[in-house]
Amino acid sequence: MDVRVGPLALALVALALLAPAPARAQEPRPPVASPGAPDEFSVDGREAYEIAREVPEVAKLTAERGRLDTRTEVRDDGRWQVGFFDRDEEVVQVHLDGGTGEVLESWTGIQVAWSMARGYEGQFGHALNAPWVWIPLALVFFLGLLDWSKPRRIAHLDLLVLLSFGFSQIFFNDGEIGVSVPLVYPPLIYLLGRMLWVGSKGRGQGLRPSAPRIFLIVACLFAIAFRVTLNVVDSGVIDVGYAGVVGADRITQGEAIYGDGEFVEGVAFGDTYGPANYAAYVPFELVMPWSGEWDDLPSAHGASIFFDLATVLGLFALGLRVGGRGGPGGGAGQRLGLILAFAWLTYPYTTYALQSNTNDALVAAFLVWGLVAFSSPVGRGVLVGLAAMVKFAPLALVPLYVVGTRGLSGRLEGWRPSWRPLRPVLLASAAAVFAIGLMLVHPAVDPGLATFYERTVESQLDRSSPFSIWGQVDGLDSVQRLVLVGAGALAIMVAFVPKERSIAQVAALAAAVMIATQLAVDHWFYLYIPWFCGLVFVALACNSPPSIGAKRQSE
Repeated sequence: MDVRVGPLALALVALALLAPAPARAQEPRPPVASPGAPDEFSVDGREAYEIAREVPEVAKLTAERGRLDTRTEVRDDGRWQVGFFDRDEEVVQVHLDGGTGEVLESWTGIQVAWSMARGYEGQFGHALNAPWVWIPLALVFFLGLLDWSKPRRIAHLDLLVLLSFGFSQIFFNDGEIGVSVPLVYPPLIYLLGRMLWVGSKGRGQGLRPSAPRIFLIVACLFAIAFRVTLNVVDSGVIDVGYAGVVGADRITQGEAIYGDGEFVEGVAFGDTYGPANYAAYVPFELVMPWSGEWDDLPSAHGASIFFDLATVLGLFALGLRVGGRGGPGGGAGQRLGLILAFAWLTYPYTTYALQSNTNDALVAAFLVWGLVAFSSPVGRGVLVGLAAMVKFAPLALVPLYVVGTRGLSGRLEGWRPSWRPLRPVLLASAAAVFAIGLMLVHPAVDPGLATFYERTVESQLDRSSPFSIWGQVDGLDSVQRLVLVGAGALAIMVAFVPKERSIAQVAALAAAVMIATQLAVDHWFYLYIPWFCGLVFVALACNSPPSIGAKRQSE
């Protein structure tokens, strides 16, 4: 039989021969040299690699990206850690039991680089995360501040919104930050709006709890004992507290705080905070010296407890100052102070910061005591300056604090404004500049302000984080810039209006500026809530001071 092959058929055969074969998934490259297994391990490095490459996530990414490089290392917790890399990016991380070879964990995406996004139990808060602790504490907070005669007060909604961060935290504890992060923004935006309303109007339904004074006293004493005990027996020191202790040790040793490689392994970027932060840890580090390791760090515990109690004392002192000594037994100020102290002591997220032994209550303490000293231009200027030198966000509050209880629009009225109304503003500004300058002396001498700026402000501006919508959603840079500009504009605007403002209004405006700043940043976490919650308590409680006596004043 004569079979003839035409030109078209020959062309098709040639194309078929030249076409590349279907791509096949390539196995990850084994590690060049597997580390030796400790004596207690039954699985060596090569076996750990062989097990890890069978994990479904590894197989999937290998099929998508081609051959991956691997790195196997021994962890301190009796595990093998096998990392799979696409060039320099670690795309999968697998943990195996060193004795049995069982796969214990496998992580992909942002949870490879961010261990705090994995929902590890006890990483933050410790026992506070248990429902049997968190729920009763939240109930005591809400019910203790409730006006039972008028339950529909909007201030009660404010309290519920403050507690609603717990919904986000549930998902964070499960490692679901794609859900936990968006859930943070509704309460932040609500509180921003409410504080702007209270700050601008200076009137409304504030906190008027029905709880008797004896209940508030007993509850505050019990809460203090509970928080301190919980901190001592069941809390951990995260990198923030560790950095504070290391920085304090460097100060006492006459060494520089800032600079690449200045801090120890495990907290290499611990020099990102302001100098006032490390100075605040010095007394505690002198009494309980650092061992040189990331151990229990008793000085960090002591410092955090002190920062917390200093805030409580500041809130009580502010209540005495605002409430005065009217009523039987001088009880108006005492009751207001107890309400503010009770709110701080029973609010779960102030306890959350204490359980993590951070410096966040130090920021709150300076801002609250700044309100206590608000009638003194020097006092409020120094304290807001120190707050800004702990963490830099309170720099946004300097304009509000230095102008005092009278806005610049009121001080500059008339065709020929007098300089006399501006004297307190200039004095407070000079005090703030002095406090900031004093804190900068140490880094200016060694290693220099350029290095200080690079390690603090610049490193934070360049920081990327999955703990904000800006870090999770691409293409929002222009929106974030608008939010940042809005926060800056708000910080300046509150220095001008309203013309006259009470302490409650100042606290509300300060809370609004802090919240607006947090809405704009790349990294947000629950530990930042204490920066503004104390101010919110002041705004709500002092906006409607409790009357003393059997009969309450009408709304």
